[in-house]
Amino acid sequence: MNADLLAIRFLFASAGCLAAGALIWGVTLLLRRRLPALAAQRSVWLLAQLAIAATFVLLQAPQTQRLQVAPVFEVDASAIADVPAAPALSAAANRVQPLARERSWLAWAAWVWMLAYAIGLAAAALRLWQGQRMVSRLARLGSPLAGLEHATSAAPRAIEVDAPVSPMLFGLWRARLIVPLSLREFDPLQQRLIIEHELTHWRRRDLWWLAAATLLQVLFWFNPAMRILRNQLAWSQELGCDRDVLRGRIELERKAYAMALVAQLRMQRVALGHAMGHALAFGGVRSDSMASRLALIRAPGLARRAGWTRCAGLLGLGAAFAANLALQPALAWHDHGDGAAARSIDCTIMIDAATGEHLVEQGACDARVTPASTFNIAVSLMGYDSGILRDAHAPAWPFKPGYSDWNPSWRGTTDPAIWIRESTVWYAQQVAARLGADGVRNYVERFDYGNRDLSGDAAAPDGKMDAWFSGALQISPIEQTAFLRKVVNRELGVSPHAYDTTAQLLRLAPLANGWDVYGKTGTARPLRPDGAEDPTRAYGWFVGWASRNGRTIVFARFVLQPRDPHSAAGPALKRAFLRALPATLDTL
Repeated sequence: MNADLLAIRFLFASAGCLAAGALIWGVTLLLRRRLPALAAQRSVWLLAQLAIAATFVLLQAPQTQRLQVAPVFEVDASAIADVPAAPALSAAANRVQPLARERSWLAWAAWVWMLAYAIGLAAAALRLWQGQRMVSRLARLGSPLAGLEHATSAAPRAIEVDAPVSPMLFGLWRARLIVPLSLREFDPLQQRLIIEHELTHWRRRDLWWLAAATLLQVLFWFNPAMRILRNQLAWSQELGCDRDVLRGRIELERKAYAMALVAQLRMQRVALGHAMGHALAFGGVRSDSMASRLALIRAPGLARRAGWTRCAGLLGLGAAFAANLALQPALAWHDHGDGAAARSIDCTIMIDAATGEHLVEQGACDARVTPASTFNIAVSLMGYDSGILRDAHAPAWPFKPGYSDWNPSWRGTTDPAIWIRESTVWYAQQVAARLGADGVRNYVERFDYGNRDLSGDAAAPDGKMDAWFSGALQISPIEQTAFLRKVVNRELGVSPHAYDTTAQLLRLAPLANGWDVYGKTGTARPLRPDGAEDPTRAYGWFVGWASRNGRTIVFARFVLQPRDPHSAAGPALKRAFLRALPATLDTL
């Protein structure tokens, strides 16, 4: 995977994660205002964090892009070489893009963000480690607390410390309970209720829930919604423990519990800060939230509404997550096949045919898309190997009504040379029809061509095979060069006649510096996520090889770019590439 593309995906996913966090937090805030009992539902708050994290992951996943079944009209530059070009066409042709490209501003921005994220992640992890270390140091300064009535052999070990802190539970693998010396000043009933509160945390495995939420907060440190939702989870755990401890208790015990909570908050003088990432503390809440907690203690009826409140919260959260998925096409750095960017992408790859060494690799060269008319190279090899095709001019098949004819040059008798030059769709379909679906599939498997997916042909009307246009069959520039290297080295297991005649059809005019060039263009249009054709963009391919003095270099050029109404993407790409190719070859 191209590193720049990975960084850009990460940047766009981070932006989408922020948007998802704002949406989910807004939904949960509205639900909490309408359903106060939702504050005590820990599952809602953790799932809200997970929904944001899932959105981040989904925004980095490849977005499958469908393709136009009919390829774009193509005219090779050789057909109009002697015709004066219109000003707009000349301008387009003169926009020669070098093979070695500088990193775009978006890629630089993405790498800056990756660096900032790494620094922020390290800082967040450091704060968490310092907090854990602070709590552990506090526990080491204390002494075991004997005679704890509620302790059992399986219960957390209680440690008494001389520090103005709240009673707190910490430690995932070996839970321990820190009890301040000041707890001795409390009434025995209040002491029992406070200890029961912490043991309830332990029985409910609240520490594991909080650890998961804290980990998500650290990983997504840049998203304020994760911190808010993590704090809401901690708050809901306190409320949940209050509810469980006070369930069925008499009014006197409820009042004693509320008084203990207020007294503990008043006595707490030292805040442990980030230590709370690993601990659950009785009274470890803000003073401005104390009123809500006391209200829950006084109103036990809220606990009876917990079930349907949780369901309502989960439904609202599900709706918010569905909205995130609906917004994904707008937020994501869109991919085509395995990773081509939606707005524009540009790949150049050149390899040494003998050694396989990558001489040039720029852009997203592992992005799978339709091969379009470049698949005619494979069809030519199939046709000559099977005997369906005989030479450069035989067989010559007449055009028939019902054949693809949006290009006027296709409406006549066509032979292999014309077919390759004009990218005549119906001629390739006739070769494929004579081979049969199984025959084509066997060749595609033998060639190890792209994703080898011909499933689109199962629904092709009148048996016309078109998987290389429908989008089912896809191939990346890297895979194109791997396939062409096997063609050059004659490693596909077809006849010498198939290799020789296919090369004859692909041969172009020699370069000024003596290199012989063989190549094929391809053009197609993507469709937008709603299925409508995107008239503003086009795929362009130019693939082949160049040979001189016994050395052969295989190349593949691919672009997804704004569509030029005056020139098909494939031929335009070919002209620009051939113009820059001599100088590039001289440096390799």
